[in-house]
Amino acid sequence: MTSSVPPVRARRRTALAALLCAGLAVTLTACGGEDPDQGTNGVGKLDAGQIEKKAQGAADAADAVRLAGTLVSKGGTYKLNMQLKEDGGTGSVASKDSTFELLRIGDELYLKAGSGFWSHEEKSGADSAAGGAAADKLDDKYVKVPQDDPTYKQLRGFTDKETLLDGLLTLHGTLNKGDREKVGSARTIQIMGGKGEGGTLDVSLEGTAYPLRFARGGGGGTVILSDWGKDFALEAPAQGDTVDYGKQLPKTSS
Repeated sequence: MTSSVPPVRARRRTALAALLCAGLAVTLTACGGEDPDQGTNGVGKLDAGQIEKKAQGAADAADAVRLAGTLVSKGGTYKLNMQLKEDGGTGSVASKDSTFELLRIGDELYLKAGSGFWSHEEKSGADSAAGGAAADKLDDKYVKVPQDDPTYKQLRGFTDKETLLDGLLTLHGTLNKGDREKVGSARTIQIMGGKGEGGTLDVSLEGTAYPLRFARGGGGGTVILSDWGKDFALEAPAQGDTVDYGKQLPKTSS
């Protein structure tokens, strides 16, 4: 003789399972797969415009950031590795013809480069020997960039947190929400500018909604943003490590 669950009790169990499934629907999808936003900061649930504002707000509030990657502009292609904060920045910039280091403390801007940077603009012929001697003197030394030098504004821009972030964190065209990605080990949500030319921005889904990667549209380069809020020292170079160039600095465009 076989026993069976009474029909009434079976219906109750079925009803209870349905209620449990409905109650968990907020955190589970269809009572089956895991919610992709579980354990995140919730930014992935926002629309593209809201995500952009969150990222911009987080960036503005951060005291410091590191930018590393490539930017393509009308002046050339630059590889950056810069640490930036409100009162200055430090790091390296490489272009087609040269690599140099920048250090800014307030309005005081210093440039350090190898002899090749200083000699590639020098004239040949009678001046070549003098140019080579001057380049050797400046090799691996800090040169204070005069504020009235034509290159001051351009070089300062590489060390200015607000200037660089404004250019990186504004997507163009109609915003669209993309897929969930990863930058390193961090989970991100991607937003995209319109028509494939507006750029893409990966925003962290973990902790503060910092922007972690920016790709310019049209092959304009990709930059990784990291070390948000991590302070670093800015110290003026020692007097013995500083030399006066004495004339207009070479152009840095490639």
